[in-house]
Amino acid sequence: MDERLNGLVIPRHISVILDGNGRWAKKRGLPRKSGHIEGCKALEQILEDAARMGVGYFSVYAFSTENWKRSEDEVTALMNLFRYYGKKLLKVATANNIRVLMIGDKSRFAKDIIESIERLIDSTKDNTGMTFIMAANYGSRDEIVRGTKKLLEDYKAGKFEIDELSEDMISSYLDTAGIPDPDLLIRTSGEQRLSNFLLWQLAYSEFYFPEVLWPDFNKDELIKAIQQYNKRDRRFGGVK
Repeated sequence: MDERLNGLVIPRHISVILDGNGRWAKKRGLPRKSGHIEGCKALEQILEDAARMGVGYFSVYAFSTENWKRSEDEVTALMNLFRYYGKKLLKVATANNIRVLMIGDKSRFAKDIIESIERLIDSTKDNTGMTFIMAANYGSRDEIVRGTKKLLEDYKAGKFEIDELSEDMISSYLDTAGIPDPDLLIRTSGEQRLSNFLLWQLAYSEFYFPEVLWPDFNKDELIKAIQQYNKRDRRFGGVK
């Protein structure tokens, strides 16, 4: 392990909002899709780095429910990236013993993309290293609405009583059921908002907002984020 991490606590779960692909491309006079391509390359490398550092869970905001509102050309380019990088991600996951999960509503994707996602999840389900969670066609409010509908259906079916309702029960109806809440959220590009990402799960997470654009985010930047995390006084609302 990198000596810069000696003596540091490695966050069990790191979440990242991959921001700045478009601005990265614009600064270089390139089309936005070039930024997304470079962003995918950066993600490949960061997954390997995080796995080797001992991160248990690594989740990213890959495509939000709001991203469908972007231009038709950009959405088409992003869908083609899903097709291409699904195969690349399988190679990365296999080589690094990474298990892949997806959160979000995949039903809106084209059939071949859905099949690719399902193949990726199934092919890596027995891997025992880091778990990579990809949020695709994901929005936290949508997740909470979908989860609430399932919860109410079970209540109507008599599966539990109102007095049994708890935070843990609500969590079990969300897409992230069984996944520990993030310890650290990183949003690149300097923007400081959640953009409808993991609103329930980030209740006690530490936030880190580096100025670097996502395609330029690398191992050094990840180490900086972990170093900053270790400087925080985490009290979880109580007395340490």
